[in-house]
Amino acid sequence: MATLTRRQPLPRISAATFRLPILDSYMLGEMFGPFMFAFGAFLLFWALNIFFLAADYIINQHAPFFLVLRFVIFRIPQAIPMAFPFGSLFAALLAVGRVMGDNEITAMRTAGIPVIRIARAPLAFGVVMFLICYATNEWIAPPSVELSTRTFYQIIYHTESLPVEPQFFRKDQDTGNVFYVTQVAPDNKTMIGVQIFKPARYGPWNETLQAKRATVNGTSLVLQDVIDTRFNNDGYMTSQQHVNDISIGLPLGETASQFVSNVNNDPWTMSSKSLRVQVNALQQQGIGGTALGNLQINLANKLAWPFACIISILLALPLALRFGKRGRTLGIALAIILFFVYYLMISAAAAFGRNGAINPFFAAWLPNIIMGSAGALLLWMEER
Repeated sequence: MATLTRRQPLPRISAATFRLPILDSYMLGEMFGPFMFAFGAFLLFWALNIFFLAADYIINQHAPFFLVLRFVIFRIPQAIPMAFPFGSLFAALLAVGRVMGDNEITAMRTAGIPVIRIARAPLAFGVVMFLICYATNEWIAPPSVELSTRTFYQIIYHTESLPVEPQFFRKDQDTGNVFYVTQVAPDNKTMIGVQIFKPARYGPWNETLQAKRATVNGTSLVLQDVIDTRFNNDGYMTSQQHVNDISIGLPLGETASQFVSNVNNDPWTMSSKSLRVQVNALQQQGIGGTALGNLQINLANKLAWPFACIISILLALPLALRFGKRGRTLGIALAIILFFVYYLMISAAAAFGRNGAINPFFAAWLPNIIMGSAGALLLWMEER
């Protein structure tokens, strides 16, 4: 009875927690500090460079200081696609170089740990930086740069409205409708000489709408004094009638300012989806050349530049293993030199891609292919 009535302690339930292996957490800890230093230094240099260029407006045009500061701050995300790869390259060179300089990697390899196992944590760090960089460049940088551009026009022209582009095309990727606007009134909402082409299932156009005037109402375009022309599958006109008012949705639900402004032609203010719509619209209109090449390169760079975070670490690892014992100064110099070489390769490849000498998408990825192949080969040689 004593045994049965004796109060027994409840068993302890330990929550399963995920812990990184000691080697991985150690390597990641070594990389975090140098990455934050390089990332912050790159953005600070970028911001100061823009601020000194904009200081002229404070001195000569008496622009408000905080307005110029807002322009600079919201322009900083434009540097993110380059800041993340540079920070990753700098972190890998200094962190792995420091561990190599203290003979810790030599001890690991003597204990039977292969190089690829040591490189696992830095490469995982590069993958995480790639994801963060891509997300930031895709969803944070475009609206931030657009706001910075509006601030710039507020400084120069004392207005937040962006300049209107006359005689422009827009295409709604969802419906296939092509919009052509001859002229836009100063209010940025009234348009003159609007034509809308609706695609047919088997022919080029099924219906065209020609309006003398049009106004934006929410996410719709209200056409006034419209000539509605219908065509058959062979492209011959079947009917034509005059309509007082017709309402049609704007491409992708754009606002009035987005529909008529030059922001649609700035790749820094566009997501991958918007850039892809522009590329497809130009291709279907038969427009090529430099205009199409620029858009295709910018679209490919939306992924290629963030992916350079992985490439930079893949290249930095074998160089740090080989030259790490020579000190941090060499690591810093290598980071700057490699980043400069990478930037030159981007500029050269983009020039060939714009003029059609090579495929624009291949041109955008060519620096990553060259640098990644060199890094993989050097890492394999270190393992051997």
